[in-house]
Amino acid sequence: MPIITAPQDFNTDDLFVDLRRFAGRPLFLKCEGFNFAGSIKVKAARSMVAAAERRGDLRPGSTLVESSSGNLGVALSLVAASSGYRFVCVTDSRCTLGARQLMETLGAEVRIVTEPHPEHGLLGARIELVRRLCAERGYVWLNQYENAGNWRAHYETTGPQIAAAFPDAAVVFVGAGTTGTLMGCARYLHEHRPGTRVVAVDTVGSVTFGTPPARRMIPGLGTGIRPPMLDLAHVDDVVHVEEADTVRTCRALTREGFCFGGSTGTVVSGALSWLAAHGETGTAVAIAPDLGDRYLDTVYHDQWVADLYGEDLIEDERRVHAL
Repeated sequence: MPIITAPQDFNTDDLFVDLRRFAGRPLFLKCEGFNFAGSIKVKAARSMVAAAERRGDLRPGSTLVESSSGNLGVALSLVAASSGYRFVCVTDSRCTLGARQLMETLGAEVRIVTEPHPEHGLLGARIELVRRLCAERGYVWLNQYENAGNWRAHYETTGPQIAAAFPDAAVVFVGAGTTGTLMGCARYLHEHRPGTRVVAVDTVGSVTFGTPPARRMIPGLGTGIRPPMLDLAHVDDVVHVEEADTVRTCRALTREGFCFGGSTGTVVSGALSWLAAHGETGTAVAIAPDLGDRYLDTVYHDQWVADLYGEDLIEDERRVHAL
């Protein structure tokens, strides 16, 4: 029986969902949302805070600050609360209400950016505010976008866990946000399972892989600034997913009884389209970063979906349900 003293000490690392019935081919989903932070981001939060403590950047009474679209903000709120630090999360209007409320419940201060940077969008505006807070108030910025602790957490945990569970995996699908999860898993798998292809899944409108910027409303994956830690040498292929397809996939999974988050819907949608285009590839594994409870007022809210992606998406789903 596990007994813990800090919430970040618990994480269910060995749970996979068999999606063969849903996907029609061997596809297994590594579920990373079963911890007190509710997402895979608790791994990066632990790693980056621990490294800052070892360097002496964090001391009793320090205030952490970070830019986050939601999940890392929740994870850092949890770690900060259990470690005696204050935490300020700089986010934007796309952050879900559930994530904001949870951060505040855990004692964090949430600053919401509403005006985009003229060149780098909302992410650029968030980073600009973080830099200003550090300069004016002496806050400690972990900088998830360039912090090696971000990708190293997955090199040491997520990548080895996939390799141990599926040593014969032909392809692994990883969502791309800061690319910490992607880079950590890809580096590990290329070193220890060189026969496994790593496919990055991004959202249409993200500039990460050189595609043009466009409106993105679902937080988690994608970015308006190319991630500094991205190394294309470790990425075998890239697939982009329209947000409407993210919504369709999330909602289709609920018909199987699984309620996953927007990032997971994007990864599964990308995996399905890539596998369909490449035919029989053997066993495939995809990473599910989070669960769906924080998306009830967005991805799973009919009016929100209809306003952003059109009534046709809702009507199509209703017809499927009626069959």
